[in-house]
Amino acid sequence: MNKKVLAIYYSQSGQLGEIIDNLVAPLIQSGNSVEKVIINPAVKYPFPWKGPSFFGVMPDCVLSIPTALSPFDLKESSYDLIILGYQAWFLSPSIPVNSLLHDPKFQQVIKNTPVVTITGARNMWINAFERLKKSIQSLEGKLVGNIALVDKHPNPVSFVTIFQWMFKGKKQRYLNIFPLPGVSQADITNTITYGNIIQSHLDKNTFDGLQAELVNNKAVEIKYRLMYIESKAGHIFKLWANFISKRQKKAPWLVAFKYYLLIALFIAAPIILTVDALFFKPFLSKRIKEKKQYYLGVN
Repeated sequence: MNKKVLAIYYSQSGQLGEIIDNLVAPLIQSGNSVEKVIINPAVKYPFPWKGPSFFGVMPDCVLSIPTALSPFDLKESSYDLIILGYQAWFLSPSIPVNSLLHDPKFQQVIKNTPVVTITGARNMWINAFERLKKSIQSLEGKLVGNIALVDKHPNPVSFVTIFQWMFKGKKQRYLNIFPLPGVSQADITNTITYGNIIQSHLDKNTFDGLQAELVNNKAVEIKYRLMYIESKAGHIFKLWANFISKRQKKAPWLVAFKYYLLIALFIAAPIILTVDALFFKPFLSKRIKEKKQYYLGVN
């Protein structure tokens, strides 16, 4: 029997849309009814971004404050599977995705429904996924799979290229020296592999073991250095967000946060990682392994 699948997401650049198109292609070819829904805020965010508008969304994003969405329709009252595409903004679920999770219409269909989450991120997605996971659980959705595609270039390189893409609106090689920003085309195309895995579980009418199979096919990979940096940065971002949200004049503090990011990435992070590598990491191998295994899963 053919299944009813909802693939719902928000995308500014179109990258996540292309990823989801590849993911659901095997499901469509197998005869399932796949409904793709693109959500949008009632007041759209600019793309390309301007610096003030981009950093201006940080407090609401980190503090999970939703915004109004443009009306959207769902053809079915229930689905056999929901594929939820999301982005990480400031190490948090993007405001449009967080707003979707507050939408009564979506809350109704996610209840008791298997959910696969998928992201196309620069490289840090763990904090956003953990918060997304808690939201899905609170809505009584059944999280059965997670796919995290990332830009695999070094952290400082991808920082430069992604900001060029976000602020110029063109996916191109900056200065003809840097690599293309975002998830590689090969990895986007390879998402079909994960679609085939999902389809095999739809055929069997069970999602038991889905995440393990996805992980075995490198749908999710955890790099310790990024995991470590993100664990520290997540707490600091919350402090910044709480502080700025209480300020009557936010603009100067948002500028300060921007410069904090630059200093943290290019100066503080290398120092912190070096100290960790010398004095802590060698003695925490078991704990690190357990953490990595946890983030690879969906429980």
